[in-house]
Amino acid sequence: MGAKPQLNLILCAPRGFCAGVDRAIQIVELALQKYGAPVYVRHQIVHNRFVVEALTAKGAIFVEQLDEIPDGDAPVIFSAHGVPKSVPAEATRRSMFILDATCPLVWKVHKEAERHHNRGREVVLIGHRGHPEVIGTMGQLPAGAVTLVETAEDARSFEPRDPTCLAYSTQTTLSVDDTGEIIAILKERFPAIAGPRREDICYATTNRQEAVKQIAARCDALYVVGAPNSSNSRRLVEVALRSGCADARLIENAGDLDWSMIDTLGTLGLTAGASAPEILINEIVERLGEHYELNRETVTAASESLTFKLPRELQPATAMTVDGS
Repeated sequence: MGAKPQLNLILCAPRGFCAGVDRAIQIVELALQKYGAPVYVRHQIVHNRFVVEALTAKGAIFVEQLDEIPDGDAPVIFSAHGVPKSVPAEATRRSMFILDATCPLVWKVHKEAERHHNRGREVVLIGHRGHPEVIGTMGQLPAGAVTLVETAEDARSFEPRDPTCLAYSTQTTLSVDDTGEIIAILKERFPAIAGPRREDICYATTNRQEAVKQIAARCDALYVVGAPNSSNSRRLVEVALRSGCADARLIENAGDLDWSMIDTLGTLGLTAGASAPEILINEIVERLGEHYELNRETVTAASESLTFKLPRELQPATAMTVDGS
């Protein structure tokens, strides 16, 4: 058998799970361990089929609406994307046992929007219509209190009720560059517009996009591992194309590899969205190694060490001190 052809493989770091996704998955797994199956999860806990199927196999039941859940004392978990206020209100009315896996950085956006609204400001939300996070954020305020802006064109045509009494928030998983353009337009048109104390686009989204920017021009093609309904994963494909990569594609797993395309490459880039587990990357690298002699390189844009606390109900019991406190 002849020698395998060479392929340069550049891996992005960071990639894959962020702290919010890791926390959300832990909440489901720990709830199953503590309370037993079934555990109900409203919407996909994170946007990744592999994760959802693995949790389903352990006893999690995924639903889209609370009315799909029978009465009982089984835990009901809200996904990392957050939910409108009407959802926990209905769950409380039905005396459901709620565990909230909303990412703390999404929760921050919710609280900011409420703060602006309570100060009498009209709120502009920059995000993608229909995304669960956007639905959840808009659902924190009364109907009509939030105006959704998706594009630069939307920002140019938006007409507020009072240009001097405005604020903006953003979905956490957007393109950093696209969002920056939209914010710049809003600030130019409405200089008094208030913004978040700290940027709403989360650190994980920013770091993963920055890593892709650093390698894109060096790659003949780049694969992003993630689900089609994962906003942050789709943004990584867009960032790669804009940053000089001729061919960037979203794939879910090793089964989606296009061998006829890869055979034409000198250098392939590889990253993963914030809801894609590292096992999927490892399987892809293993499959590539079966076909090619890999020259591997990792480009690190940032290091991540952030973790988020679990809900009180799932935190390990703390040991008592000698004095009983």
